[in-house]
Amino acid sequence: MLSSFKRKKSQQHLAQLPKISQRIDDIKILSTPGDYRSTLLDLISRAEQRIYLIALYLEHDDAGIDILSAIYQAKMRRPELEVAILVDWHRAQRGRIGAAAENTNADWYCKMAEQHPGVEVPVYGVPVNTREALGVLHLKGSVIDNTVAYTGASVNDVYLHRHDKYRYDRYQLITNAALADSMIGYVKQFLLPAEAVRSLDCQNRPRGQEIKNDIKKFRQSLRVHGYEFENSATNEELSVAPFVGLGRHSPLNKVIDRLMNSTERKLTLCTPYFNLPAPLVKNIISLLRQGKQVEIIVGDKTANDFYIPEDQPFKIIGALPYLYEINLRRFVTRLQRYVDQGLLTVRLWKDEDNTYHLKGMWVDDDWQLITGNNLNPRAWHLDLENAILIHDPKGELKEARQHELECIRTHTFVVNHYQQLQSIQFYPVKIRKLIRRLRRIRIDKLISRIL
Repeated sequence: MLSSFKRKKSQQHLAQLPKISQRIDDIKILSTPGDYRSTLLDLISRAEQRIYLIALYLEHDDAGIDILSAIYQAKMRRPELEVAILVDWHRAQRGRIGAAAENTNADWYCKMAEQHPGVEVPVYGVPVNTREALGVLHLKGSVIDNTVAYTGASVNDVYLHRHDKYRYDRYQLITNAALADSMIGYVKQFLLPAEAVRSLDCQNRPRGQEIKNDIKKFRQSLRVHGYEFENSATNEELSVAPFVGLGRHSPLNKVIDRLMNSTERKLTLCTPYFNLPAPLVKNIISLLRQGKQVEIIVGDKTANDFYIPEDQPFKIIGALPYLYEINLRRFVTRLQRYVDQGLLTVRLWKDEDNTYHLKGMWVDDDWQLITGNNLNPRAWHLDLENAILIHDPKGELKEARQHELECIRTHTFVVNHYQQLQSIQFYPVKIRKLIRRLRRIRIDKLISRIL
């Protein structure tokens, strides 16, 4: 009885959310990172009004050079274009994890600006917290004219499949002026004017310590501001609704919670790192007890972007995929009876040495959430996250939705028993020793919260 009441309340909350009317012909779902790369370049080349590229990072590699060069070319063709690039402040000024901070992405942005005098392509660093480990800019949804190109991917060779390897994500193109205006309005009203948000395409960048107080004020402001738009849709038509949030009690977290609890028949959930926040685990268990179906699609540990093959030099960060697998094994062990009953389906994605970065939710045939949110404690508490909630009461997206899920499931296998997942005694020696050491000093839980 309590679960039925909670479900009805969650459904009522979703029904009362403001929404933006959406034409079915203006939604396009791409299947591969290569398709997304070519489509993004095409959109940039045809831009007439504005280009806002928003990502965790824009990497100085072949794919990054392609994208940034295309934006410069578009600006030179049309000087009146409104252009801005937003990336995380900290990530742009360091090398990859374990690498020295030499010739950083920010240094490259400076060189590009110097090579194109008089061509304004500003690159802004957004510091969500005073340290990268305590929060990053994790907003998604680049806007070209009135099209929102939404993906969890950042911009580099692997995310855009520029060479041999790829990192698999979701790729949605939604053409909707009201949606695009809302997302860009948030950027222009609450991000760009902030004292903490600084240009990265110049040499005189301040040190983080110099703007520490500005960053703290900025983080507080991020907790109270959201996307603004007029309600233009009924609950009987296809609609979209953007959400942005920071912190445990953010509007986005509330939507995720209520979306899960509104499930009538089946919830499908994707996450690259199996480290679900406690409230989401509680929701899943509640659904299973009610006899609802739950499908979880997660990357195999070898498809994790932190995975380091045994024949390569050992780094501490390489333990993370194993920690995520330990989490998953415990989860399946705890809920094995629901696996046996056919209510819980756990799929592991693996395609040779490529990596998996999908996230999102599908609820029954009515709702889906496209998001960059990893559905982990870091996203739940620390990072600035956003999402677009799609309501499809008439089933207009049914065929496209099924095709996308079929593509996602292509390189997966179903875990029928927890023993199909490796236990710690079979891990490489260095990994095994590190994990046991971390457990002794109880730091593994802290690591799970920030990575």
